[in-house]
Amino acid sequence: MTVKKNDRLTVFVEDLTHDGQGVAKVDGYPIFIKGALPDEKVEVHVVKALKKYGFAKLVEIVESSPFRVAAPCPVFDSCGGCQLQHLSYEGQLMMKEKQVRSAMERIGKVHTTVLPVLGMDNPWRYRNKSQIPFGVEEGRVVAGFYKSGSHDIANTPTCLIQSEEADRLMLALKEQAVEFGLEPYDEKTGRGQLRHLVVRKGRTSGETMVVLVTKTKKISQPERLIHFILEVEPTTVSIVQNINPTRTNVIFGEETFVHWGKSHIVDSIGDIQFEISARSFYQINPLQTNVLYQKALEAAGLTGNETVMDAYCGIGTISLFLAQQAKQVLGVEIVPQAVEDARRNAELNGFTNAEFEVGAAEDVITQWYEDGRLPDVVVVDPPRKGLDGKLIDTLIEHKPRRIVYVSCNPATLARDLRLLEDGGYKVHEVQPVDMFPHTTHVECVTYLTI
Repeated sequence: MTVKKNDRLTVFVEDLTHDGQGVAKVDGYPIFIKGALPDEKVEVHVVKALKKYGFAKLVEIVESSPFRVAAPCPVFDSCGGCQLQHLSYEGQLMMKEKQVRSAMERIGKVHTTVLPVLGMDNPWRYRNKSQIPFGVEEGRVVAGFYKSGSHDIANTPTCLIQSEEADRLMLALKEQAVEFGLEPYDEKTGRGQLRHLVVRKGRTSGETMVVLVTKTKKISQPERLIHFILEVEPTTVSIVQNINPTRTNVIFGEETFVHWGKSHIVDSIGDIQFEISARSFYQINPLQTNVLYQKALEAAGLTGNETVMDAYCGIGTISLFLAQQAKQVLGVEIVPQAVEDARRNAELNGFTNAEFEVGAAEDVITQWYEDGRLPDVVVVDPPRKGLDGKLIDTLIEHKPRRIVYVSCNPATLARDLRLLEDGGYKVHEVQPVDMFPHTTHVECVTYLTI
């Protein structure tokens, strides 16, 4: 059967893609269907038929998945922030486990145990940072999150995965921004002042930081605006302005200054405290970060006598977890500000056995080996693209006895594990952790021994 545009078909959904679309096959031809779930029979309207695959619109659910639920978010169908609210949380965890297992088997040809995903008791309101764009639509101020695949704003009355503090501030500024001279920014014309509201929340400290990202530095009524923010959200301890004058969809500009209060808020992961400034990198879900890093610490198998290298160390979160049980930790990160934050966080927590260097992990770790700084354990937590080939070659050449791999992308994890196994390592069990409920993302930690 040849699938053509505008065909009306009844199909059986077999799987989900990495971005949460249902996958059905007609005589081996894949059709991607937004909103469809595995094990459902659905009627669809084909909207695009390419040579190797097509896209269809869900028309009717003929037979529903036992894991289908009503999405509680009022803008779920249009907002691009969540992809899986129509799938029960139990179903989400099962889907993510299957996703990781499929990557290991299909991409990496890695034969190892994939454990059940570690989920949350309460998978809502977990985000400690919200970056909320503002705009104008039909003469009214809108704010929320971008619609899927676009920079149009899904006007959001509440976001069930962000903090209640962020909700309150978003709604209040939506109503009052213009009164304070903060006309919302228009990406198309470059006009307007208020680009984003960024809200950061310290889960353990209860502190809130409010960041206003504006096109220019001038705010017409700064003292009145400060009073307004404090009235809306009394937990606020820091009000910051960031200036981004460029025609770009990048959120932050280069200039940041404090309008009121402190330059940072404080939060903890486990027993370790972190100072978080407006532009600091910090994990979005600290509860699950604690779960993930405890698993990484277990995987490192430390006795107190080891030297550990932490590639892609960021602000030192994993490094300081490791420093609790290691003799020495050497962290490397390409972002200079993150390394400054890591050094400050080590000092804040009284660690004297952790040091940090700026540079590309593949270059710095190669140099450390050349300088005779030999690690017992190497921990890697790379971006979604996975490990640089030069770093993989360095690890295979020098063969540290143990590698702990923390990953945010099962596909590149599987690819890299295959290369490391070919280089003589053995992959042990993979533990997925659900850091981002109601989205398709999943984190994993595994370890390899020589």
